[in-house]
Amino acid sequence: MKITVIGQSLFGQEVYKELRKEGHQIVGVFTIPDKDGKADPLATEAEKDGVPVFKFPRWRLKGKVIPELNVLPFCSQFIPMEVIDLPKHGSIIYHPSILPRHRGASAINWTLIHGDKKAGFTVFWADDGLDTGPILLQKKCEVLPDDTVNTLYNRFLFPEGVKGTVEAVQLIAKGIAPKIIQPEEGATYEGIQKKENAQVNWDQPAEAIHNWIRGNDKVPGAWSVVDGQKITFYGSSLVENGSSPDSQQLQIPGASRPGLVTKNGLVLYGNDGKTLLVKNLQFEDGKMIAASQYFKSGDDLTVDLTEEETKLAEEIRSIWKGILSNVDGIEDSTDFFKSGAASMDVVRLVEEVKIKTNGLELQNEDVYMATTFKDFVQMLVLKLRGDDSKEELHVDYVEMQVNNMTIRMPHQLFINGHFLDAEGQKSYETINPTDGKPICKVSLAQIPNVDKAVAAAKEAFENGQWGKMNARDRGRLLYKLADLMEEHQEELATIESIDSGAVYTLALKTHVGMSIQTFRYFAGWCDKIQGHTIPINQARPNRNLTFTKKEPIGVCGIIIPWNYPLMMLAWKAAACLAAGNTVVLKPAQVTPLTALKFAELTVKAGIPKGVINILPGAGSLVGQRLSDHPDVRKIGFTGSTSIGKQIMKSCAVSNVKKVSLELGGKSPLIIFSDCDLDKAIRMGMSSVFFNKGENCIAAGRLFVEEPIHDIFVKKVVEEVKKMKIGDPLDRSTDHGPQNHKAHLEKLIQYCQTGCQEGATLVCGGKQLPRPGFFFEPTVFTNVEDHMFIAKEESFGPVMIISKFNDIEGVLKRANDTEFGLASGVFTQDISKAMYVSEKLQAGTVFINTYNKTDVASPFGGFKQSGFGKDLGEISLPVLSTYVFTKNTISPPIFYAF
Repeated sequence: MKITVIGQSLFGQEVYKELRKEGHQIVGVFTIPDKDGKADPLATEAEKDGVPVFKFPRWRLKGKVIPELNVLPFCSQFIPMEVIDLPKHGSIIYHPSILPRHRGASAINWTLIHGDKKAGFTVFWADDGLDTGPILLQKKCEVLPDDTVNTLYNRFLFPEGVKGTVEAVQLIAKGIAPKIIQPEEGATYEGIQKKENAQVNWDQPAEAIHNWIRGNDKVPGAWSVVDGQKITFYGSSLVENGSSPDSQQLQIPGASRPGLVTKNGLVLYGNDGKTLLVKNLQFEDGKMIAASQYFKSGDDLTVDLTEEETKLAEEIRSIWKGILSNVDGIEDSTDFFKSGAASMDVVRLVEEVKIKTNGLELQNEDVYMATTFKDFVQMLVLKLRGDDSKEELHVDYVEMQVNNMTIRMPHQLFINGHFLDAEGQKSYETINPTDGKPICKVSLAQIPNVDKAVAAAKEAFENGQWGKMNARDRGRLLYKLADLMEEHQEELATIESIDSGAVYTLALKTHVGMSIQTFRYFAGWCDKIQGHTIPINQARPNRNLTFTKKEPIGVCGIIIPWNYPLMMLAWKAAACLAAGNTVVLKPAQVTPLTALKFAELTVKAGIPKGVINILPGAGSLVGQRLSDHPDVRKIGFTGSTSIGKQIMKSCAVSNVKKVSLELGGKSPLIIFSDCDLDKAIRMGMSSVFFNKGENCIAAGRLFVEEPIHDIFVKKVVEEVKKMKIGDPLDRSTDHGPQNHKAHLEKLIQYCQTGCQEGATLVCGGKQLPRPGFFFEPTVFTNVEDHMFIAKEESFGPVMIISKFNDIEGVLKRANDTEFGLASGVFTQDISKAMYVSEKLQAGTVFINTYNKTDVASPFGGFKQSGFGKDLGEISLPVLSTYVFTKNTISPPIFYAF
């Protein structure tokens, strides 16, 4: 169709571009006159394409173009009806509300001010009324509790509005566009929201005050008179109780109680006693500050610039001059916004500063809070020095009274140092396996969240403090992180217990205890990652020097399982961080909570933003995107062999990224008749039932020498029947619930298959008749080599016992598997033990013990149990997975004697 676009702004520009992409002919663009010598974005785009552009200060019928349809994506001018009715199909208008509600200007503001639970937009046929024409198309979205005009517009009304407007045009082109008469019931009309009528009325509930402030954020800005001057409030959120011991009272005329200036912002009270928190304040002169700094706003924070910084300041002055072309010169007192800058100019300034400073990413908010040139340069220099004050971490905790303590659990994604909701507010419930009930809702990461996290990690690696930090300081931060984990170890163990079903005492000692040890161990290796000086043939007579360096590889994607949520995080992330890399980590979808608590502790430890990012979500989405992402340089994965193969393939196809895999196992444990029987029984049970059998190195098959087979089985069954199964938070519990329902169902099917194939079920094999995901510890005997349960891993509390008679035969049977993660042997004959350990094809062999892992000992398998190592001396295999070796050859620069 031949279309004229009548409007302005970036929104109009995007609609224009999309209509052209769809093949429509834009025969003219009508927009506002240039302001301060700068054309509107819609005009700029059209002029670039050679489309006729008309800039009328006021409208009259000119008859210059005859379109089939007028499209008004965003228009602030009055358009005569002769123009509206001229085209064959008339005119359609985009309006940012669900008509007939909020007719008129400032519709987004009023949606929030009235506390609407739904927002949206309407594309309607223009008539001679004010937003009263027949409805062509409507789209709706949820209004989030802390949405502002900007967030609502950027999240939904802008992107979906562009799509919706183009969709409406397509419907017209196909001749199927509806005309639905607007109902008058529920219709509202509110006038344009201006600064003079945006004053806050304090005599109302906190939620109404919050809605008023966010409905006027950023334009025109809700205000009140405080200390004799007009103060505008920005960044409001509802809080349960925002007070803190170090708060200072701020008298606000008309309010039911004084406000409180806290480290998190300004706490305000409604007449119902409830509270809201305001993040930023703006004074009448345009200066914006963090509300937490209200009583410090007059402090002189001027820093002296170095020669290099002075040079940079002049380059920034040139950038300001390029943007503020209407200003004769940029003085220290020049105010960015009072000189005519608009929101688009803020975006341009941020981008130009990023280029000039080789990657420093300012936030738009930084510009609003340093509006004069002098303040802007000061802010910029402090950020470049790394001296700018740290932003307070805001956490939307889920609190629970459990295990005689209050646990506080973050439940949102952690990206670039902030907790935030997933794209589209996607979430899911994480379940307590003890009773099968939800613990809380957790944000469910989507592909845009993965891309954002990878970008943050890349930025932190290439341009952030982390990449510039010396290795010893990096180690100091990891030590501090380990200390914080230790301070919170009981809370972490409790969260681990309710989220994964781990017995609390085991969670405290192993899940959390070993995690702390792991970070401490690798913190000590940070400044010991070094290369070599190598003698080469060309060393003489030219005295060429050859040396190697071990350098970090960049962004690492880490995908961990659900059996040891925190410990698996530590095993992989600690070495990765010690080597100087940055991390995007996907915890198992069913056990995300300790990883998110860990994220909170990293901020308290001072780990720079972007270094660690945590994304709960589906492996098929988040894990796959990490494997495919071109900016991820390494994947570390622990999980099933089938998924490991898919990850390896994706890593190869995408960008040949490095990969380390710790996959499935079917670890054999060989028990000879000359063993210490009591110890073999005790350790044999531990090898299978430790952590409810949800253990990657669990003994998947026990080979017991025939002379002791029957007594071994008898005593094992006796011990199994003594095990207390129950609440994992009960200190006397031996065996808690399986991790999640799907796994429980898999175990039931596994045992049914064993029985069907002819193995003898000695005990267990069933779900317990109680709430939750409890499964009886199980023992099978008479298991033959061809059976399913002899070959496949249960990953649960299922002991598989087979007899053997000769050493060579049992070694052949033990090695007759595609897995090679761990193995074990019990015998008092040291020669036999060493022979068997040499012949067993596994990454780890235990002799007269089992499950004895340590942070200093390398861990990993081979065959289809994967490759690459976790733990152990960082100069050995674990390091090679997180660094690359750079070889440098150079003639001598100087000689020292």
